[in-house]
Amino acid sequence: MSLSPAPFFEDVAGEPAGGKAHWLQTPDGIRLRVCHWLPGNSPNGTVMMFPGRTEYIEKYSSTAGDFIGRGFAFAAIDWRGQGLSDRLLDDPRVGHVDNFRDYQQDVQSMLELAFELKLPKPWFVVGHSMGGAIALRTILDNNNFTACAFTGPMWGIFFTPLMKPLSRLTAYWGPRVGLGEKTPPTTSLESYVISQPFEGNVLTRDPVMYEMMQDQLKAHPELALGAPSTIWLREALDECVWLMEQSAPDTPCLTFLGSHEQIVDRKAIRARMANWPNGTLVEIPDGEHEVLMEAPDVRGPILDQIAAHFVASCQGRKPEPALS
Repeated sequence: MSLSPAPFFEDVAGEPAGGKAHWLQTPDGIRLRVCHWLPGNSPNGTVMMFPGRTEYIEKYSSTAGDFIGRGFAFAAIDWRGQGLSDRLLDDPRVGHVDNFRDYQQDVQSMLELAFELKLPKPWFVVGHSMGGAIALRTILDNNNFTACAFTGPMWGIFFTPLMKPLSRLTAYWGPRVGLGEKTPPTTSLESYVISQPFEGNVLTRDPVMYEMMQDQLKAHPELALGAPSTIWLREALDECVWLMEQSAPDTPCLTFLGSHEQIVDRKAIRARMANWPNGTLVEIPDGEHEVLMEAPDVRGPILDQIAAHFVASCQGRKPEPALS
């Protein structure tokens, strides 16, 4: 693999220093950005971060520091259609994918980079939101990870009773009438964290982390992403159905769910984890969608549990009971 350096916005990423970003090419010709960090000591392995829809590498720089401080190397990716990776439509504000399985080509390219860089094994994955759906498909199809952790995984999408039938109608009929690359009704092309004040947001209770996200996108608006296309919505709904039809893998799993979750389907997460034989579900009281973007007193114990879970999985034993 020929490695080509890619931009990394250190001015908004903050600590830790030493992140190195690379351009990759997928088998279908999409240019991706992936970044990695290495700890200064002998690592426990490598954590690969699978971000959610609309997210980008710099947002997880502090998470990289959290894992490096716990003895892990760290890598994160900009999925196709977001961050600095190739946008797929003429309007770059619209989140889009032609087929949800296309994200597996992104995963394969990331894993090939990890082999090329000799990122230390064992390898672990943390999947957030849409990244949780992508990671679960990866584990079910061809697992390269010793253990996994999820935060607010998108194994179903939350809709109010009123919006559920409208959203499904839009997702399945919109593409048939030429609206596949348009966004669903009532959605916005502006980034959520730019248009939504901290008060009333459904991502985090921590104003410091929310301000960090806003500052990053104000400084580098090319990282921003708005609503998804109706094709993305159709593909995501179909992927969630498929994932929930599969038997749970035997990969050791630790999943976190905020009690105030309003973006993904809490019932789907609980149902999946209830049938995961080597899995544990931890519900965060008063937690929102992004539990890794909460204040240090919430985020710290979560990261401690994930790190302990990964280390324990290498010792062939079930993780210790989750901290309350």
